[in-house]
Amino acid sequence: MYRVAKASEYLVITGVGIIDIKLAKKAWVFHGQSYSKFDVSPVNYTFEVQAMSSEKLPFILPAVFTIGPRIDDEESLFKYAKLIAPHDKLSCHNKELVQGIIEGETRVLAASMTMEEIFKGTKEFKQEVFEKVQLELNQFGLLIYNANVKQLVDVPGHEYFSYLGQKTQMEAANQAKVDVAEAKKKGDLGSKEKEGETLRNAAAIDAETKIASTQRQGEGKKEEIKVKAEVKIFENLREAELAEANADLAKKKAGWSREAQVAEIEANKAVALRDAELQKEVEEMNALTQTEKLKAQFLSKAGVEYETKAQEANWELYKKQKEAEAHLYQKEKEAQAQKATAEAGFYGRKQAADGDFYAKIKEAEGLKALAEAQGAYVRTLLDAMGGNYAALRDYLMVSGGMYQDIAKINAEAVRGLQPKISIWTNGSGDGQQQSGSNNAMNEVAGVYKMLPPLFSTVNEQTGMLPPSWMGTLTDSTINN
Repeated sequence: MYRVAKASEYLVITGVGIIDIKLAKKAWVFHGQSYSKFDVSPVNYTFEVQAMSSEKLPFILPAVFTIGPRIDDEESLFKYAKLIAPHDKLSCHNKELVQGIIEGETRVLAASMTMEEIFKGTKEFKQEVFEKVQLELNQFGLLIYNANVKQLVDVPGHEYFSYLGQKTQMEAANQAKVDVAEAKKKGDLGSKEKEGETLRNAAAIDAETKIASTQRQGEGKKEEIKVKAEVKIFENLREAELAEANADLAKKKAGWSREAQVAEIEANKAVALRDAELQKEVEEMNALTQTEKLKAQFLSKAGVEYETKAQEANWELYKKQKEAEAHLYQKEKEAQAQKATAEAGFYGRKQAADGDFYAKIKEAEGLKALAEAQGAYVRTLLDAMGGNYAALRDYLMVSGGMYQDIAKINAEAVRGLQPKISIWTNGSGDGQQQSGSNNAMNEVAGVYKMLPPLFSTVNEQTGMLPPSWMGTLTDSTINN
C-alpha cells in the first residue's frame, strides 16, 4: 500500500526490514509492516504557575507556551514519534508532562531569587525560564515556538503586590507629612507584615506538605505501573520463547519422521531390487540348467558331475556372500538408530541447558533493572531537592519512619521513670506594649520573680538550698 501524509503530518513505519522506526512524508507500506500518522503542528498550553521566592513569598505566574515537535532535527522527530506521538497532542498526558516541566523549572528558579529581583528583572526571569524548560523538552523532541509570561499576580490571601502599590501611593500622597505619616505607616506595615508572615509561613508549610504528598503518591503509582508493564513484557517473552521451542521440536520430529520413512522406503526398494536380481539369477540358472541338460546328453558323465559340483560350490559361495551382506546391512541400520537416539538425547540436554542459561540471564536483567529503578528514584529525589544531600537524607529518614522509631524507643526508655517537671512563667500576660523605661524595669522584675520557683525546683530535684545571701525558702515551700 502506498501512503501519503498531509502537509503537517508524518508517517511512522515499523515492521519487517526496519530496524527501529522509519519517518517519511510518503512511502510504500509492505506486508508485515504497520504505520501511523502524527501531527507536527504546535499547540498552545496556558498555565498559572504557583511559585515561591527565596523569602517564602508565594505568587502566581500566568504564562502561555506554544510548543510542538522540532521538525528541523531528525533525531528530535524520532524522539517525538516514539515518546509523544502515541498520545493525542491535546490529551491530559501531554499537558501534564509539559505543565510539570514548566512548573518544576519555574519553582526552582523562583526559589533562588528574591521577590524584588523577580519583579524588576521580569524579562531576564522569563528568558531563564524559557532556556531551562527548553533544555528539559529536548529529551522529548519538543520545541518552544513562543512563550508569553504575563504580569505577576498575588496569591489569594497574600497581597504583596497590592501592598507594594499602596506603599507607592502613600509615599506620593503623603510626602508633605512625612514625619506623622511615616510613624503611622511603620506601625501599620509592621503589624501587617507580622500577620502576613505568619499566614505565609502557614500556607508555605501546607503547600509543601501537599506537594510532597502528591509527589510521593505519583511516584508510587509510576513505579507500580512500571513494574506491571515489565512483568507483562517478561510473560509475553516467555510465551513467545516457549512457542518457538515447541515449533523447533515439532520441526525436528517431522525431520526424524521423514528420515525414518525414507529409510523404510529405501529398504523396501532395496529388497525389491534384490528380489529382482535373484529372480534374474534364477532365470539365468534355469537357462544354464537347460543348457547343461543338453550338454549332459552329449558329454560324458564325468563332465556332467564336474560341472554339477562346480555349480554347487558357486551356489554355496553366493549364499554365504548374501548372508554376510544382510548381516552387514542390519549392523549399519542398528548403528544409524543408535546415532539418532544419541542425537535426540544430546538435543534434549542442550535445550535444558539453554533454558537454565536463559533463566539466569533474565534473573540478572531483573536485578539490573531493579538497581537502575532504585538509582533513578534516588536521582529524581536528589534533583527535585536541588542536589541537597542533607534534605534527601532527611526525606528518606522521614519516609522510612526512622523518626517515629526513634521517638518510640525514647518513649520506651523513659517509661516508668516518672521525672519531676516544673513549669513557671514570669510574663504579665496582658499583651500590652509599654514605654522603653517601664519595659526595662519589667524585665528586671521578671528576673526576680523567676528566682523563687527556680530555687524551689532545684531543692525538689537535688535537695540543695540556695546560699543565705541570695535568699531562703520557707518550710511550706520546701515541703511542697
